[in-house]
Amino acid sequence: MATGSISDSGRVFQNPVLEALTRTHIAIPLTLFYGSGAAALVYGIVRLGLPVLGAVGVFVAGAFFFTLIEYLVHRYFYHMSADSPKRSRIQYVFHGIHHDHPRDKKRLALPPLMSVLLAVVFLSIFRALLGEFGWAFGGGFMVGYATYLLAHYAIHIHRPPKNFLNVIWKHHNIHHFVGHEGAFGVSSPFWDYVFGTMPPPPVARRAAQENHI
Repeated sequence: MATGSISDSGRVFQNPVLEALTRTHIAIPLTLFYGSGAAALVYGIVRLGLPVLGAVGVFVAGAFFFTLIEYLVHRYFYHMSADSPKRSRIQYVFHGIHHDHPRDKKRLALPPLMSVLLAVVFLSIFRALLGEFGWAFGGGFMVGYATYLLAHYAIHIHRPPKNFLNVIWKHHNIHHFVGHEGAFGVSSPFWDYVFGTMPPPPVARRAAQENHI
């Protein structure tokens, strides 16, 4: 089970508006991005006339592409080198606070305002590169993001299941409780294998023993 000594991580900003924007109930982004992702796929097929099989294939590709973005953001932005006070503050606000308080339910997802703005930027890029198929690719990307949020929330709040999904609980617990320098994938360890950031087997075994998974 994912553990953390304190569930509530306290204040990040003194400004009450900024502070409110750092928190969200997990149901809000899940509803928003699962719904928007499905709507983008339907829009592409029904309104734009995209071929069903082609659109679904591009949709799946978009969801898979998100797992790469998830890995890269986690590795290079969330775990950036905090070699100045400004960078240290940015790193802590975006991710360090999560490592200090991994079970704070309202800080397990990027606040909707920021995630919606990023979704618009990514969708615009996909539309520019892929034309009308950008809707299907962007829809898959949003569903990939929602699935990542669901997995991340479940890992930190619920006990690991006794099935094949246990591997993602184990993988993320290695990152949190054994070493921050590896195991950057959350929804899948795939990219850790590709880029050589999988912890060695003895580390994985120790994480499993210490976290009872």
